[in-house]
Amino acid sequence: MKQIPIGAKGDFALVVAPEHLANRFKDTTLPAVLATPVMIVVMENAALNAIKPYLDPGESAVGTRIDIRHVAPTPAGLSVVGEAEVTGVDGRRVEFTVRATDDAEEIGRRKPRTRDRRPRAAGEASRREALPLTGFLNLSAMPANGGTAIATRCRV
Repeated sequence: MKQIPIGAKGDFALVVAPEHLANRFKDTTLPAVLATPVMIVVMENAALNAIKPYLDPGESAVGTRIDIRHVAPTPAGLSVVGEAEVTGVDGRRVEFTVRATDDAEEIGRRKPRTRDRRPRAAGEASRREALPLTGFLNLSAMPANGGTAIATRCRV
């Protein structure tokens, strides 16, 4: 098993086709824009591409947790690019930041976490404003004891 370095990066690109649209992928009453599950696939493929060079033959990774927000619509014909960077490695667990952009803007990023609210001093940036506009993706498998793990290598 090779060591996966913090900072390893990967990307994945997709040209949005009619079969990727919410109104074809899920329900015809939805708008003709990129479906959120397809955006997640782009992000997961970027994360996998970040660690592929460090996987031994027969190893892969399985995703079980993603915490993102789809923030802008993307019509058919535009390119979507997912970017991922390894931010943590703990044994078989690998953690990533992820984001997705189209030809015009950022379309996916980390979903803001719920925090206790407290008054801010004048001029103090909120924690939300201070967070990077990148996503957060955990590729993981569930351990046999039912606890939560986060990115895991597995034999295929």
